[in-house]
Amino acid sequence: MSRDSLSPDTGAGTEDANTAVESASEERELAAARRLSSAPEDGVGHVGGPSPEITQPSLGPLGWLRWFWRQLTSMRVALLLLFLLSLAAIPGSMIPQETQSPARVAQFHTDHTKLAPIYDKLDMFHVFSSWWFAAIYILLFVSLAGCILPRSWQFAQALRARPPRAPRRLDRMPAHLSWTTSAEDAETALALGRKVLGARRFRLSAPGAEGAAADSVAAEKGYLREAGNLVFHIALFGLLFAVASGSLWGATGTKLMPVGSGFANTLTQYDDFNHGPLYTVDDLGDFSLTLNSFTAKFAQSGPERGTATEFKARVTYRENGTGKPHGAVIQVNDPLDINGEKVFLVSHGYSPRVTVRDAHGNVVYRGASAFLPYDNNLSSKGVFKIPDGYRNKAGKKEQIGLEGIFLPTFAGASMQTGMASAFPAMENPALLLTAYHGDLNMDGGIPQSVYQLDHTYLKQYQGANKQPLAQKLGIGDTMKLPNGEGSITLDGVDQWASFTISHNPGTGLALWSAVAAILGLMGSLFVQRRRVWVRARDNADGTVSVEVAGLGRSESARIGGEVADVAKQLQKALPPRA
Repeated sequence: MSRDSLSPDTGAGTEDANTAVESASEERELAAARRLSSAPEDGVGHVGGPSPEITQPSLGPLGWLRWFWRQLTSMRVALLLLFLLSLAAIPGSMIPQETQSPARVAQFHTDHTKLAPIYDKLDMFHVFSSWWFAAIYILLFVSLAGCILPRSWQFAQALRARPPRAPRRLDRMPAHLSWTTSAEDAETALALGRKVLGARRFRLSAPGAEGAAADSVAAEKGYLREAGNLVFHIALFGLLFAVASGSLWGATGTKLMPVGSGFANTLTQYDDFNHGPLYTVDDLGDFSLTLNSFTAKFAQSGPERGTATEFKARVTYRENGTGKPHGAVIQVNDPLDINGEKVFLVSHGYSPRVTVRDAHGNVVYRGASAFLPYDNNLSSKGVFKIPDGYRNKAGKKEQIGLEGIFLPTFAGASMQTGMASAFPAMENPALLLTAYHGDLNMDGGIPQSVYQLDHTYLKQYQGANKQPLAQKLGIGDTMKLPNGEGSITLDGVDQWASFTISHNPGTGLALWSAVAAILGLMGSLFVQRRRVWVRARDNADGTVSVEVAGLGRSESARIGGEVADVAKQLQKALPPRA
């Protein structure tokens, strides 16, 4: 037995016979084209004379459309669009988005008065619904569709085709083994080769089929490589469709709920609600939710001090409005699923609870108001609005507005940070409060934020030395309004939690598409397509010459080992001649 190994040369060392024939034909055509281009136009002239000017036909509208379609459906453009899509998503993660945090968007407008209008024109606060993001998205969608369809057709044709016949010179293949055996005849050796290759799950050429060589068996394996490639592209297409369906038929709303409050899934109950163009009010799930308690724990020491270690909201929900109540716990990254509606816990904060009395000692307000955090230690800002019931010392009706900063752990003020909390948990709570009186401007028909005061028609109470009234209140402390105009008492502090209710019909499709994309990518990377041929010929001395050769359709180091394994199995039944 001998083993042949060839170094790369200009022959068909790594190609089959069909590829070699095609290459030779192309070379002849190129040579003919060079001769025609160098010949004089009138047939008269000398070698080396000027070449005639070649006029190419114009493409025309249909030609330009065909060219554009070929460019759009090329792999290079698809990868470029995928890269552009990832770049376009970066502003959506760095700039506050209106659908996720309208309060931060409003603060951005306040802090950046020149930059915010530019961002508005470029839809930077609505990145994922902007026209330029949609343009990239649609082009990528079309590019993938144009890439998948023809490749699927080609793959279907390849599955129906039989392996190509053996080349004339098997010894030119990258992996080749040959030996002479004293078998009965070549037919016996070929039948054994067919049996061995079939047991190794190779697809075989049909014996006696048109184009099949009578002295060889052709086999091919590794079609899962192209199948994995197609599955990956189809899965990516499905992932894009899932995202598109979420944008068209999906909806997202936010709701801030103090502990002990309830929520019914109706449009008027949301603080903020955004939905796709094909989503209707009838698609709202029928359920209600009550926040029973909220627990927050923070790291007490070390470099992670102040970092949240646990956010846990205990809720009770009812399906179909008045159904049986069910208890549940919602945590970060562990949402509650109610008939396809996902309830996510997104943030939490504090709600100071106060009692307001007028100049005559009558209680005109008793309740809590949610304060919004502005730093990691949950230093928060908020307001109280008392539009009715208050009478001043002269008996005249007025409206009262309270504006304050709540610090869960008061540690004084500094020049660097101003009024800020030293820790997010309530270890030394304090409410820094000031009061206004006059008209809250709530009856003008213009919507107002529940977290801000309109100071247009309000006057701030003046304390000693005609300074604006401001006081730090601990739990149980009371701030007296000047001239006996009333008082404000801090009764306690409640907690609130903010939830996002999401309806996204494309979630399941996105999950399975991601799984299919990973499996397809594994198949395209690890499966190697290869061809193996077994040839047997009768010799004049009564022996049989057997050859086994292989060719990898991609860079594969396994083809030599596979050819050796096939040859080893054949040699057990067809041992070399002594």
